[in-house]
Amino acid sequence: MSQATIRDMLAAGAEDDVAICGVARPPLTHGQLRAHVDRTVAAFNAMGVGRNDRVAIVLPNGPEMASAFVSIACAATTAPLNPAYKADEFDFYLSDLDAKALVVERGSESPAADVARSRGIAVVEIESDSSGPAGSFDVRAPDSAPAKNAGIAHSDDIALVLHTSGTTSRPKIVPLTHANVCASARNIQETLKLTAEDVCLNVMPLFHIHGLMAAVLASLGKGGSVFAAPGFDALKFFGWLEQSHPTWYTAVPTMHQAILTRAGRNRGVIEGARLRFIRSSSSSLPPQVLAELEDTFGVPVVEAYAMTEAAHQMTCNQLPPGQRKPGTVGCAAGPEVAIMDEASPALLGTGEVGEVVIRGDNVTHGYENNPTANAKCFVDGWFRTGDQGVMDEDGYLTITGRLKEIINRGGEKISPREVDDVLMDFEAIRQVVTFAMPHRSLGEEVAAAVVLREGAEADEKAIRDFASQRLAGFKVPRRIIILDEIPKGATGKLQRIGLAEKLGVA
Repeated sequence: MSQATIRDMLAAGAEDDVAICGVARPPLTHGQLRAHVDRTVAAFNAMGVGRNDRVAIVLPNGPEMASAFVSIACAATTAPLNPAYKADEFDFYLSDLDAKALVVERGSESPAADVARSRGIAVVEIESDSSGPAGSFDVRAPDSAPAKNAGIAHSDDIALVLHTSGTTSRPKIVPLTHANVCASARNIQETLKLTAEDVCLNVMPLFHIHGLMAAVLASLGKGGSVFAAPGFDALKFFGWLEQSHPTWYTAVPTMHQAILTRAGRNRGVIEGARLRFIRSSSSSLPPQVLAELEDTFGVPVVEAYAMTEAAHQMTCNQLPPGQRKPGTVGCAAGPEVAIMDEASPALLGTGEVGEVVIRGDNVTHGYENNPTANAKCFVDGWFRTGDQGVMDEDGYLTITGRLKEIINRGGEKISPREVDDVLMDFEAIRQVVTFAMPHRSLGEEVAAAVVLREGAEADEKAIRDFASQRLAGFKVPRRIIILDEIPKGATGKLQRIGLAEKLGVA
């Protein structure tokens, strides 16, 4: 069966098999999900919203957000936004997206609704029954003329638009077609050997590509199911693990680390779990954390490398009997992956460090209304990821850092990831992020923020002494800041850029 659109993918599930479930809710079957999608498409078409119209979605994590994404994408273009944004941020994103409608919960107090109304954007409320199937909802919307481009979205229609993080510049809009996202979901299904028997416990935010593609679309498109948790909560994770009986879960490294801190109190739940594997993506997983996860849960952990412009997955370590190489992000897992010279379009060979480039059916065709960025990032049919890396003889990729995160200490180029990996071997350290701090004469100097393990003690001198025995002198952090918690981004990722300013060492 061809799976060129999200609606095509949703045809995979058996009528009575579970598609979406949630906390204290009856499950939604695949048959019910397909009927729900068709009703949602009709409702949006009736209110004047059709193919390629932009629909911003501001909903909390959970079953309704999961089903809203797939059902609205079958009618229009989805634009999930972080519910934690403030009014000014919603104003920017709704304007930049040229949104035609905004979806919120009935009774929502989100400032997004007031911003949308002030801009003349239709506010669509969804209402769910807490006793009804997880993910089902009714659509309440203002009357309008029927949509001009009604019906189910086509493969070349835009299914999803997301903004890049915009850490150092104005966020860029990444449009992803149905063909892009379906290719990504198929790549994930193949890499993880997903079947209709698999259940994914999703703790990732569903305004981010990771949760939308890996947890939701890849699962549903294989006829499996997703347990849509209401966001990440380390205190509740093991309860969800016990309730949902997942075969796998996917998360960012900081979430895995938080889960590990509570694993000792939940040995019974872990022993009764039926996990087949654990997946990590969206930022670097320290090899020490990978080993601890495998020791704790007794299943293989696979690290994937992904980004929004690739509709998520690009490379991944392999499940047994395939090869896993801790410290690498695996081999190509869908698109073609190569290393390109940073100053020219020449491709480099095994063992040579350069910029990671990709091409494939899951890769966006280009940023929206940004010819400058497109000219810079798309070269000879390849997309420049902005990541620096090296490929080994087996095609396994090691990311040495974001090019814009590489620390330039008086001309010496330092990979913060290399320093992270060394410091994680210090037994008192639970979490670390190395970053650049300004220096009057050198330009940049090496600094690190660390979180200690519960009950452990260490001071800056002890950590520096440890690093000095394992790193060249110029790579040893000149400043080590011990924190209770390192600031994170909206998706739970540790962020190097801007950290010096946030911590007051700029």
